[in-house]
Amino acid sequence: MKKKSWGKSVAVAIICMFAVFAMTGTGIAAETIKIGVAGAHSGDLASYGIPSIKAAELVVKDINAKGGILGRKVELLPEDDVCKPEVATNTATKLVSKGVHVVLGHICSGATKAALGIYNDSKIIVMSPSATNPALTHSGNYPNFYRTIASDYVQARVEVDFALDEMKFKKIAVIHDKGDYGKGLAELAKKFLEDSGKAEVVLYEGVTPGAVDYSAVIQKIRRSKAEAVIFGGYHPEASKIVMGMRKKRMKTVLISDDGVKDDTFIKVAKKYAEGVYATGPKDTSENPMTIAATEAHKKTYGSDPGAFFLNAYAATLALANAIEKAGSTDYDALSKALKTEFVETPLGKISFDERGDAIGVGISVYQVQNGVYVELK
Repeated sequence: MKKKSWGKSVAVAIICMFAVFAMTGTGIAAETIKIGVAGAHSGDLASYGIPSIKAAELVVKDINAKGGILGRKVELLPEDDVCKPEVATNTATKLVSKGVHVVLGHICSGATKAALGIYNDSKIIVMSPSATNPALTHSGNYPNFYRTIASDYVQARVEVDFALDEMKFKKIAVIHDKGDYGKGLAELAKKFLEDSGKAEVVLYEGVTPGAVDYSAVIQKIRRSKAEAVIFGGYHPEASKIVMGMRKKRMKTVLISDDGVKDDTFIKVAKKYAEGVYATGPKDTSENPMTIAATEAHKKTYGSDPGAFFLNAYAATLALANAIEKAGSTDYDALSKALKTEFVETPLGKISFDERGDAIGVGISVYQVQNGVYVELK
């Protein structure tokens, strides 16, 4: 009886040994490289977050078709934060518990800021295609954070220079949505305007996101006799503001940011979007990688890419390249690779400075003309 039991144990052990060898020895079931994809995947701001999932899917599909990274397949783990800081902390906790090696995201600056400490404690690199608040890289509090978009310091400077030097405005209202992103950008714009001595900030006001209308602040804009409004925030509030101004026959020009430089703004504001200015990533439509990525999106999803698609595509490539060059997913090795290695992307050839800001990306001014955003040269 004991002899038979011993024999069965040996047989089971041999079978298990061969099974393990078959899985790990040939790489069939080697541990995947896990990339978390965090952002607004539902709600009013989903048009900013979903393109990042699609960008990551296309990049990873190509990588896996070529054998993966370091002989390991890449796995995507999307988590929705609805662009809300209080949700983003849960999103980050979930991704950490799932063992992600790096994170693509988050999308909104407030949500990103709320989540970064959790990732930092776990030594996880985070790369956003769209979180532009300067403090995320300039404060030194988040050494694990990188982004493939210029910060609001650059964006606010471009907006103000355009308003003053190109449009020659003398009276400007600065409005924001009270969030980390919108308010941070507005504060910079206000400072640059005041420091210039070329124009007067006739109104500085915050609005509450999600309000039914903004008739009170619109009336303040009218009374201030502002020639233009520089708005810091996202498309839901911007569309209501411009629609409200136009319905009151106000000709006040709206200049906004990459939170508004999105086709969803045009779809919501409709004819009232015409003539609106917004800053956003430089047009790279002639870049061969941009052409290929855009065509892949159209073929796979049957539509044109959405906001920050190219920035997310570039971020996924940068993360994958760093893992390849580092030879592992070790935090310190990845950090070094991101700051020393360049990678070809739809945004151009990019790397990252010591703070985590992308080297090689820029901001342009766009205007809605005949229902589409057109880059101004």
